[in-house]
Amino acid sequence: MHDEFLCHVTAYGVCDGRRIGVPLGTYRAPTLALALWWLRDRASWMAERLDPQPESEHIPPGALVPVADTVRDVPALLRAWCADLDRQELVADELAGGRLVRIAVSDDTTEYELLAESVDALRMQRTVPALVLPVG
Repeated sequence: MHDEFLCHVTAYGVCDGRRIGVPLGTYRAPTLALALWWLRDRASWMAERLDPQPESEHIPPGALVPVADTVRDVPALLRAWCADLDRQELVADELAGGRLVRIAVSDDTTEYELLAESVDALRMQRTVPALVLPVG
């Protein structure tokens, strides 16, 4: 069982013809449960900022406009991922098995990525090449 997990949230877009990543948060989770909680929390956080409730008191009237039906609904996809218990269990199994998990959704301009991996698996990957290099 892997005990510690490194989690990242990044938004990617194109600026001056180059793909640019903007870090939105990093968390070193001491348990699998906290890693999953943080990923869901960040997905919900992004969804709320991308698609806030129009009646929210901190949003001026008329500040929000609907997007075209052809644009992927990233906030809805993030909310659906958070609510899908089967997907959450799959993510937990992958992380517990030491595998990298990447959840990515995108619209016309931006890709949003949630990434998590076992710190133990990262350490093991760093030591593997040293163990398999020929001597002499």
